[in-house]
Amino acid sequence: MKRLFYLAVGAGVGVAAVRRAKRAARKLTPAGLADSAGGAVSGLRGSIRGFVDDVRIGMVEREAQLHEALASEAPPPFKRDTERSAPNPARSAPDTQRSAPNPGRSANGRSAS
Repeated sequence: MKRLFYLAVGAGVGVAAVRRAKRAARKLTPAGLADSAGGAVSGLRGSIRGFVDDVRIGMVEREAQLHEALASEAPPPFKRDTERSAPNPARSAPDTQRSAPNPGRSANGRSAS
């Protein structure tokens, strides 16, 4: 009975070892390498897509924060007066403190001769 038990255990271990060896050998064939590379590329593509989606969500959140911050600090909108105010006398008066040009000199400060 013991021998039959060990024979069955040995056969089971042998079958499992052969299946694992065939699986490993298939992974090393060109078709197996292409499948594993395709799986890696699709996994990488999914990771990149997830990263891009996270960045877009972060951009939208940050843009909303900036809009809120700028809207709270913005000055009130400009209101145009419908009536014209009187002109400012200081702005419309000619500058009387300017000295008259020297008749012996040209505009650039050199002698006119």
